[in-house]
Amino acid sequence: MTWWRRRSFWLKTVPLALLIGLFGIAVVRHSMADWRTASMESAGIAPDPAAHPEAVIQVYAARAYSWRGIFGVHTWFAVKPTGADAFAVYEVIGWRVRRGGKALAISNRPADGRWFDAVPEIIADVRGDGVDEMIQRIDRAAGAYPYMDEYRVWPGPNSNTFTAHVARAVPELRLDLPPTAIGKDYIPGGIVAKTPSGTGVQVSLAGLLGLMVGKEEGVEINLLGLTFGIDPLDLTVKLPMAGRIGGES
Repeated sequence: MTWWRRRSFWLKTVPLALLIGLFGIAVVRHSMADWRTASMESAGIAPDPAAHPEAVIQVYAARAYSWRGIFGVHTWFAVKPTGADAFAVYEVIGWRVRRGGKALAISNRPADGRWFDAVPEIIADVRGDGVDEMIQRIDRAAGAYPYMDEYRVWPGPNSNTFTAHVARAVPELRLDLPPTAIGKDYIPGGIVAKTPSGTGVQVSLAGLLGLMVGKEEGVEINLLGLTFGIDPLDLTVKLPMAGRIGGES
């Protein structure tokens, strides 16, 4: 893309993106249905293990339940070793802690299951050679998650804190978490870490104030848990509630 086209993109996109972010004019992909009847069924986007014997890692994001979905998403890992007949899902769930259990849940729920009616999207997909070893590292990192007995929707630690923690242990995923993944900037045990993609560095004060710079993520500023940023390589603006805006087709 030429310099002029890039300049034209930013002149057209940034004002619109700012309006969307500031006034909250965004399409919220979540359901206000009763949690007891909301669907957790497959969205039909995960590969069928019977037809795909190779090892697979996928990372999903879906709008959180109820009003929380206006602001953020819930994320999880779905992994299938070579020859396995089902996926294993790794995720952190707040109600488990509130009931006295551990935050980490490992289950065989559908890899692409709706999250209380919200249809998930795939944000990472890796398959084939070397993936079995990556799955082992995901399992070890999940077992070493330092907040098994703690969960806070804002600013963390929460499900997105967990996903970012595991992603740092498996940089081959090059996971660029969406700006709506509130809690991804809550750094376990410190204020400086690699970005979740492993391609840069981030600094964060308890997930409330921070800066992230990475090849995959671009530049992100975290203010009170909300992300504002740009990704020059993808021509993307990142905003609270709205998520990513723009990008080349």
